Amino acid sequence: MEMLGNRRLAITQQQAWEALNDPETLKKCIPGCDKFELTGENTYSVGLAVKIGPVSAKFSGKVMLSDIVAPDGYKLTFEGQGGVAGFAKGSSSVTLRPLADAAPAAVPADAPVAEGAESAPAAPVGCELDYTVQAQVGGKIAQLGQRLIDGAAKSTADDFFKRFEAEMQSRYGPPPAAAPENAEAQAEKTGAMAGFMKKIGLGKKSDKDAEPGTGGESSGG
Repeated sequence: MEMLGNRRLAITQQQAWEALNDPETLKKCIPGCDKFELTGENTYSVGLAVKIGPVSAKFSGKVMLSDIVAPDGYKLTFEGQGGVAGFAKGSSSVTLRPLADAAPAAVPADAPVAEGAESAPAAPVGCELDYTVQAQVGGKIAQLGQRLIDGAAKSTADDFFKRFEAEMQSRYGPPPAAAPENAEAQAEKTGAMAGFMKKIGLGKKSDKDAEPGTGGESSGG
Protein backbone atom coordinates (compact mmCIF):
# COMPACT_ATOMS: atom_id res chain seq x y z
CA MET A 1 0.00 0.00 0.00
CA GLU A 2 1.20 3.49 -0.87
CA MET A 3 -0.38 6.77 0.11
CA LEU A 4 0.64 10.40 -0.09
CA GLY A 5 -1.10 13.60 0.88
CA ASN A 6 -0.82 17.29 1.59
CA ARG A 7 -2.51 19.36 4.30
CA ARG A 8 -2.55 23.06 5.15
CA LEU A 9 -2.57 23.73 8.87
CA ALA A 10 -3.58 27.00 10.51
CA ILE A 11 -0.67 26.91 12.96
CA THR A 12 2.99 27.80 12.66
CA GLN A 13 5.58 25.31 11.48
CA GLN A 14 7.09 25.23 14.98
CA GLN A 15 3.73 24.53 16.62
CA ALA A 16 3.05 21.71 14.16
CA TRP A 17 6.52 20.27 14.73
CA GLU A 18 6.10 20.25 18.50
CA ALA A 19 2.69 18.60 18.23
CA LEU A 20 3.96 15.92 15.85
CA ASN A 21 6.70 15.07 18.35
CA ASP A 22 4.41 14.98 21.40
CA PRO A 23 3.29 11.43 22.32
CA GLU A 24 0.17 12.64 24.13
CA THR A 25 -0.99 14.67 21.14
CA LEU A 26 -0.39 11.75 18.78
CA LYS A 27 -2.18 9.33 21.10
CA LYS A 28 -5.18 11.68 21.21
CA CYS A 29 -5.31 12.20 17.44
CA ILE A 30 -4.55 8.74 16.00
CA PRO A 31 -7.89 6.90 15.63
CA GLY A 32 -8.14 3.89 17.96
CA CYS A 33 -4.82 4.64 19.69
CA ASP A 34 -4.68 3.98 23.43
CA LYS A 35 -0.90 3.89 23.85
CA PHE A 36 1.92 6.01 22.46
CA GLU A 37 4.84 5.99 24.87
CA LEU A 38 8.50 6.89 24.55
CA THR A 39 10.56 3.77 25.31
CA GLY A 40 14.00 4.78 24.01
CA GLU A 41 15.75 7.36 21.92
CA ASN A 42 13.27 8.31 19.17
CA THR A 43 11.44 5.01 19.74
CA TYR A 44 7.84 4.66 20.84
CA SER A 45 5.64 1.77 21.93
CA VAL A 46 2.22 1.97 20.31
CA GLY A 47 -1.11 0.21 20.80
CA LEU A 48 -4.22 0.77 18.73
CA ALA A 49 -7.46 -0.86 17.70
CA VAL A 50 -7.99 -1.29 13.96
CA LYS A 51 -11.12 -2.18 12.01
CA ILE A 52 -10.97 -2.84 8.27
CA GLY A 53 -14.18 -4.18 6.83
CA PRO A 54 -15.21 -7.25 8.86
CA VAL A 55 -11.81 -7.61 10.55
CA SER A 56 -11.17 -5.95 13.92
CA ALA A 57 -7.92 -6.31 15.79
CA LYS A 58 -5.79 -4.80 18.50
CA PHE A 59 -2.33 -4.02 17.19
CA SER A 60 0.73 -3.47 19.32
CA GLY A 61 4.07 -2.43 17.96
CA LYS A 62 6.67 0.28 17.78
CA VAL A 63 7.45 3.44 15.88
CA MET A 64 10.99 4.72 15.31
CA LEU A 65 11.92 8.20 14.10
CA SER A 66 14.96 8.89 11.92
CA ASP A 67 16.34 11.55 9.56
CA ILE A 68 15.09 14.17 12.00
CA VAL A 69 15.57 17.75 10.78
CA ALA A 70 13.77 20.10 13.18
CA PRO A 71 11.38 21.73 12.42
CA ASP A 72 11.26 20.56 8.78
CA GLY A 73 10.41 16.88 9.08
CA TYR A 74 11.37 13.32 9.82
CA LYS A 75 11.02 9.78 8.63
CA LEU A 76 9.35 7.11 10.72
CA THR A 77 9.27 3.35 10.46
CA PHE A 78 6.62 1.23 12.12
CA GLU A 79 5.76 -2.39 12.73
CA GLY A 80 2.85 -3.94 14.54
CA GLN A 81 1.31 -7.33 15.29
CA GLY A 82 -2.42 -7.95 15.46
CA GLY A 83 -2.53 -11.62 16.36
CA VAL A 84 -4.60 -13.72 13.96
CA ALA A 85 -5.64 -10.55 12.11
CA GLY A 86 -2.12 -10.23 10.77
CA PHE A 87 0.70 -7.70 10.83
CA ALA A 88 1.58 -4.32 9.40
CA LYS A 89 4.93 -2.68 8.77
CA GLY A 90 6.25 0.16 6.70
CA SER A 91 7.59 3.68 6.68
CA SER A 92 6.38 7.23 6.35
CA SER A 93 7.98 10.62 5.74
CA VAL A 94 6.61 13.91 7.06
CA THR A 95 7.70 17.32 5.76
CA LEU A 96 6.66 20.73 7.09
CA ARG A 97 7.14 24.12 5.49
CA PRO A 98 5.85 27.56 6.47
CA LEU A 99 3.24 29.40 4.46
CA ALA A 100 3.05 33.18 4.14
CA ASP A 101 0.30 35.57 3.19
CA ALA A 102 1.32 35.77 -0.44
CA ALA A 103 1.52 39.07 -2.30
CA PRO A 104 -0.67 39.27 -5.44
CA ALA A 105 1.21 37.25 -8.05
CA ALA A 106 -0.14 39.15 -11.05
CA VAL A 107 1.27 42.53 -10.01
CA PRO A 108 4.61 43.28 -11.76
CA ALA A 109 7.61 44.03 -9.55
CA ASP A 110 7.94 47.58 -10.95
CA ALA A 111 4.23 48.43 -10.62
CA PRO A 112 3.37 51.49 -8.48
CA VAL A 113 2.41 50.64 -4.90
CA ALA A 114 -0.82 52.01 -3.45
CA GLU A 115 -0.36 54.65 -0.78
CA GLY A 116 -0.10 53.20 2.72
CA ALA A 117 0.61 49.63 1.53
CA GLU A 118 4.31 49.89 0.70
CA SER A 119 5.72 48.37 3.87
CA ALA A 120 3.38 45.41 4.53
CA PRO A 121 5.60 42.29 4.80
CA ALA A 122 4.39 38.77 4.12
CA ALA A 123 2.99 37.41 7.39
CA PRO A 124 3.08 33.73 8.39
CA VAL A 125 -0.45 32.34 8.18
CA GLY A 126 0.22 28.65 8.75
CA CYS A 127 2.21 25.75 7.43
CA GLU A 128 1.93 22.97 4.92
CA LEU A 129 2.42 19.29 5.70
CA ASP A 130 3.35 16.68 3.09
CA TYR A 131 3.35 13.01 3.97
CA THR A 132 3.98 9.69 2.26
CA VAL A 133 3.26 6.20 3.55
CA GLN A 134 4.47 2.85 2.27
CA ALA A 135 3.12 -0.19 4.12
CA GLN A 136 2.82 -3.94 3.91
CA VAL A 137 0.13 -5.99 5.60
CA GLY A 138 -0.21 -9.73 6.08
CA GLY A 139 -2.65 -12.25 7.52
CA LYS A 140 -6.44 -11.85 7.42
CA ILE A 141 -6.14 -8.14 6.69
CA ALA A 142 -4.18 -8.82 3.51
CA GLN A 143 -6.98 -11.09 2.27
CA LEU A 144 -9.50 -8.24 2.34
CA GLY A 145 -8.23 -6.75 -0.89
CA GLN A 146 -6.26 -3.66 -1.78
CA ARG A 147 -9.26 -1.43 -2.41
CA LEU A 148 -10.70 -1.98 1.06
CA ILE A 149 -7.28 -1.52 2.71
CA ASP A 150 -6.58 1.70 0.79
CA GLY A 151 -10.02 3.07 1.67
CA ALA A 152 -9.48 2.34 5.36
CA ALA A 153 -6.03 3.96 5.28
CA LYS A 154 -7.40 7.14 3.66
CA SER A 155 -10.28 7.28 6.15
CA THR A 156 -7.82 6.90 9.04
CA ALA A 157 -5.62 9.70 7.67
CA ASP A 158 -8.63 12.02 7.23
CA ASP A 159 -9.82 11.24 10.75
CA PHE A 160 -6.34 11.91 12.16
CA PHE A 161 -6.12 15.35 10.57
CA LYS A 162 -9.63 16.29 11.68
CA ARG A 163 -8.68 15.45 15.25
CA PHE A 164 -5.29 17.11 14.91
CA GLU A 165 -6.75 20.36 13.59
CA ALA A 166 -9.40 20.38 16.33
CA GLU A 167 -6.71 19.82 18.95
CA MET A 168 -4.54 22.62 17.56
CA GLN A 169 -7.52 24.99 17.48
CA SER A 170 -8.37 24.23 21.11
CA ARG A 171 -4.71 24.74 22.04
CA TYR A 172 -3.85 27.83 20.01
CA GLY A 173 -7.24 29.33 19.17
CA PRO A 174 -9.05 29.63 15.83
CA PRO A 175 -7.14 30.60 12.68
CA PRO A 176 -6.57 34.37 12.40
CA ALA A 177 -9.00 36.21 10.15
CA ALA A 178 -6.21 38.45 8.83
CA ALA A 179 -5.91 36.76 5.44
CA PRO A 180 -9.57 37.19 4.35
CA GLU A 181 -9.58 40.77 5.61
CA ASN A 182 -6.42 41.53 3.65
CA ALA A 183 -7.95 39.98 0.54
CA GLU A 184 -11.07 42.11 0.97
CA ALA A 185 -9.01 45.26 1.46
CA GLN A 186 -6.99 44.40 -1.64
CA ALA A 187 -10.21 43.96 -3.65
CA GLU A 188 -11.48 47.34 -2.45
CA LYS A 189 -8.15 48.92 -3.38
CA THR A 190 -8.29 47.33 -6.84
CA GLY A 191 -11.87 48.55 -7.33
CA ALA A 192 -10.92 52.09 -6.30
CA MET A 193 -8.00 52.09 -8.73
CA ALA A 194 -10.24 50.86 -11.56
CA GLY A 195 -12.73 53.62 -10.81
CA PHE A 196 -9.95 56.19 -10.77
CA MET A 197 -8.66 55.04 -14.16
CA LYS A 198 -12.18 55.16 -15.55
CA LYS A 199 -12.58 58.73 -14.39
CA ILE A 200 -9.30 59.71 -15.99
CA GLY A 201 -10.45 58.11 -19.23
CA LEU A 202 -13.72 60.05 -19.20
CA GLY A 203 -11.88 63.28 -18.44
CA LYS A 204 -14.42 65.14 -16.24
CA LYS A 205 -13.23 63.75 -12.89
CA SER A 206 -14.38 66.70 -10.78
CA ASP A 207 -17.86 66.76 -12.43
CA LYS A 208 -18.35 63.08 -11.70
CA ASP A 209 -17.27 63.51 -8.08
CA ALA A 210 -19.65 66.45 -7.62
CA GLU A 211 -22.70 64.75 -9.18
CA PRO A 212 -22.23 61.00 -8.77
CA GLY A 213 -25.69 59.96 -9.94
CA THR A 214 -26.34 62.28 -12.88
CA GLY A 215 -23.93 61.07 -15.54
CA GLY A 216 -25.82 58.76 -17.91
CA GLU A 217 -22.52 57.48 -19.32
CA SER A 218 -21.28 56.11 -15.98
CA SER A 219 -24.49 54.47 -14.77
CA GLY A 220 -24.80 50.78 -15.43
CA GLY A 221 -27.50 50.41 -17.98
